[in-house]
Amino acid sequence: MSRADHYAYRVRWSAEDEAYLGTVAEFPSLSWLAEDRAEAFTGVQGLAADVVEDMLASGEQPPEAIADRAYSGKFMVRVPPEVHRELAIEAAEQNVSINRLASARLSRPAVQGPTNSGPDGPRASSARSRVGGSCGGP
Repeated sequence: MSRADHYAYRVRWSAEDEAYLGTVAEFPSLSWLAEDRAEAFTGVQGLAADVVEDMLASGEQPPEAIADRAYSGKFMVRVPPEVHRELAIEAAEQNVSINRLASARLSRPAVQGPTNSGPDGPRASSARSRVGGSCGGP
């Protein structure tokens, strides 16, 4: 089994290229275009495996797979003071902490946006709720 087998792959339709585009989250600069989804997935997975092999051969450390990383369950989200106030009021009205309210909101399925769907189904929208937005990292 290659180290690249655990990487986070995605295949989506590229209207610009009129083909399926395979990408790998751990290597944002890698991609593979193909006429069908399976070929795009196989292509980008093979490309990532080749890059990992080359990195190991030259003494470089390939990135750890996102799926294999340990997460603490904590991250900081910055919001405007008005949003913070609204969340504090809503949390108080529900007799829960802001943390519990935010966790519940982030745990809900994402709202499907018109530009966030493709042949592989809907993707998470960044307009989840007032708590939402783009967040990343462990």
